[in-house]
Amino acid sequence: MGDVVPFKRPSLKKKAKGKTLCRNGFHKWEISKEKQFDVKSGKLVTVYRCARCGEQKVLAL
Repeated sequence: MGDVVPFKRPSLKKKAKGKTLCRNGFHKWEISKEKQFDVKSGKLVTVYRCARCGEQKVLAL
């Protein structure tokens, strides 16, 4: 038999950290430089990704 590892539940403060601002619409947008060209529309795009929750938004130039 293996050793039993005790797991500790994350506190509510740690669980909600960074999500409460995003839930209310205050995202921390940063430019993501991984994908700069949209193949379907054939245009350059700017992809913004939220640093806290990971949500994306795309703006075409």
